[in-house]
Amino acid sequence: MLPKFHRSIAAVFLCVTLMSWFSPASAQPPEQPSKVDKVLTDRLLRDDATRHHVIIRVADRNPAALAALLRSQGDDPSRVHASIDGVAATLTVGQIRALTRLSSVSSISTDAVVRANQSVTSGYTLRGTMGLPVQSHTGNRVGVAVIDSGLEPGPEFGDRIVAFQDFTRPGGNQTASDDYGHGTHVAGLIAAEGTLYQKRYRGIAPKARLIVLKVLDAHGEGKTSDVISAIEYATTNKERLGIDIINLSLGHPIYEPAATDPLVQAVEAAARAGIHVVTSAGNHGVNPETSQPGYAGILSPANAPSAIAVGAVMTSDTPTRSDDTVTSYSSRGPSWYDATAKPDLVAPGHSMVSVAALASSLYSSNPSSQVGERYLRLSGTSMAAGVVSGTVALVVEANRTAFPNAPPLTPIAVKAILQFTALKAHDEHGAEYDWLTQGAGVVNPAGAIELAEQIDASRDVSSWWLTANVAAETTIEGETFSWSQNIVWGNNIVWGNNIVWGNNIVWGNNIVWGNNIVWGNNLVGTTDGNTVAWGVVAADSGSIVWQSLEGCSALTPEWWR
Repeated sequence: MLPKFHRSIAAVFLCVTLMSWFSPASAQPPEQPSKVDKVLTDRLLRDDATRHHVIIRVADRNPAALAALLRSQGDDPSRVHASIDGVAATLTVGQIRALTRLSSVSSISTDAVVRANQSVTSGYTLRGTMGLPVQSHTGNRVGVAVIDSGLEPGPEFGDRIVAFQDFTRPGGNQTASDDYGHGTHVAGLIAAEGTLYQKRYRGIAPKARLIVLKVLDAHGEGKTSDVISAIEYATTNKERLGIDIINLSLGHPIYEPAATDPLVQAVEAAARAGIHVVTSAGNHGVNPETSQPGYAGILSPANAPSAIAVGAVMTSDTPTRSDDTVTSYSSRGPSWYDATAKPDLVAPGHSMVSVAALASSLYSSNPSSQVGERYLRLSGTSMAAGVVSGTVALVVEANRTAFPNAPPLTPIAVKAILQFTALKAHDEHGAEYDWLTQGAGVVNPAGAIELAEQIDASRDVSSWWLTANVAAETTIEGETFSWSQNIVWGNNIVWGNNIVWGNNIVWGNNIVWGNNIVWGNNLVGTTDGNTVAWGVVAADSGSIVWQSLEGCSALTPEWWR
């Protein structure tokens, strides 16, 4: 008989595995007109000569042939994206219509503008509030690819910037720089050494190596195809540059199901290659005009099933965790079209002080947010994603150190560790946030490290991987917090393309309200103290199936592979 904790973690992991592997064939999103996404559907109604940036994916796994066809017609494609069987090009509406009639073309998507997810805002050490002791893991020899606006070198990063590529100006100057400032700030939360201010603004993983891939311009904007190219570069050079993690603190609205979204598919390809991809959920949790809370504001690629999608909490500038609250602007789930339960978890992201790029537009145009001479205070899920990327670096290092001869933890295993050890957050009235607001809870680096140090992936798949019992609680600033011991994961269906503002979510006759989810007239799940996880929506039955973890049997750990 397994100990109680072993049974609990086994049940969680087995249930989420079954939900990931099996979903009904009927649970499919509605067919997209003429193989194109929502934006292009609208544009195809107009017969104009305007040229549109698009990403075309092919069904025959031969994007080079499509690129050759475009060149023969005098349209030179900007890039071929082999990882998603796609080609980026600039075409007229008439050309797009013609391509939809080719059997070899499976989908055509907008080469959407991606934006950084931060805002400027007007005391404590980050590692301290995360419960990390001074002498703890630092992300040593772990590589993090920061796909963002670049990075300005300085004493906080030293010689740990091991590579830099600018995808906004191919063939241009490849010297590390950051004309916007967002990437430097995010990189500082991940891996700043803290050499200044007595390590007050030290990053989560201050010894991590940084691979900087610039995709955003001086205004914090860039093209989806540039981001895909950067992800492909990281994936191709994973072994050469030692890349373990990708941080994507950017995104664009969801225009189509995840299965055809080019950016999502690039993320999935990176995850299949063994890279842990961390994304910001988005800053669309509140209507700026009415201040009403809103659901379904998740951005792409946070809707990628394999991504670790991160929302933001505010820490009230205190190291204790009991006063942490989810920010109003943090995007809530579910995702459009697929209704995936996102975010996966939340992390400190409000009023975060980190390294400033002194030559950047963010720094020069916001003097009131400057802290000292080298730091800047920003808020957003971008910052929260950086905190989680640093945490993943600590988890990877902890497991490598404990089991140097074991295979690396897979992305699905690391996500499970982060969710299982997360700490539940409560609003200002003491009520626990719902699943679509906080995911599994607030990231808990100290607990995640503790669990990662006990997971031996080298053991035979028929044996138990946890080498010792773990207490399932973490003490921070004298307070002891229980782990969530939940994994929120699933594949649920929602049709639509607008954020729904208000105190509930309404899709036709479907309502999500408080901690209960109601689909039609059926109450399908509660958070009444029992451990629950997202199940599967059957499109023909109109109900959400919640899986109680009490009914799951013990884990056999093949899925960690």
